[in-house]
Amino acid sequence: MALAKALLYEPNVSSREGDRVFPNGSFEQGKPHPARVYDSLLGGKDNYPVDQAVAEGIAQRWPEIQRSAQQNRAWMARAVRHMVNEGGVTQFLDIGTGIPTRPNLHEIAQGLVPSARIVYVDNDPVVLRHAEALLTPISPEGRSTYLQADLRDPRAVLESPEVTETLDMTRPVGLVLAAILHFLDEDEDPAGVLRVLVDALPAGSYVALSHACGDADPVRAAQASAFYRQNKVSKPVVLRTQKQIEEFFTGLELLEPGVVTVDRWHPDASVSEGPDDMGFRGGLGLKRGAA
Repeated sequence: MALAKALLYEPNVSSREGDRVFPNGSFEQGKPHPARVYDSLLGGKDNYPVDQAVAEGIAQRWPEIQRSAQQNRAWMARAVRHMVNEGGVTQFLDIGTGIPTRPNLHEIAQGLVPSARIVYVDNDPVVLRHAEALLTPISPEGRSTYLQADLRDPRAVLESPEVTETLDMTRPVGLVLAAILHFLDEDEDPAGVLRVLVDALPAGSYVALSHACGDADPVRAAQASAFYRQNKVSKPVVLRTQKQIEEFFTGLELLEPGVVTVDRWHPDASVSEGPDDMGFRGGLGLKRGAA
């Protein structure tokens, strides 16, 4: 399901067999796959000509999407650092993790707190083949684990041994949903899925969420989305408005600067501000305790 949020990382396990798993364990290469399409947009190596053609078509219709994808990854890293440094969070649930990239979430968190614990979740067989790269903590005190599960069944995620045995759900958790909810259409009730996850989090937890948004240039965004859909990429992207993305933070304290283009969320000094039609918008919400 998840888009691969990768730059130029060579994983230990190759995914070059492709996207569709058959009973004998082989993969189909002739159909574009969202993880590999995104990898191609970022100049990665885990993709095929069919994925590259779709990525090029999207970029022709929406040129800012390539820079936006890179900035989405950088936003995730800044959000994790904020949760650790400002909120004291030392455990994370990353749903829709995608193909591993450096720095992975556990590398960021454990670089700050060596004992940090991370559960990665994805239902994509391509990502599963890369999971080894997610399971090697950078410190002996830390722990990371991988769960193959579907975001659309949040209770199964929360009740899995991977989550219950790795995370202490009585202590604050950083829930990371980076560029994943736009794979759920309204019939799949993304707000309801998120509500189940947030309800399970203790006070002091955070939700870092980014999402595809075409508000600044609806025509180009719609053209890119239509091209993606017409090429039968396995899971279409649902573009939502700024207001719809903000509504995902209902019940949380949406921290400053709110939901903004990902490059404008507490940018590093080295990051130049991009145009308004940056494809991804993100924010960070805090779950407060009962008054």
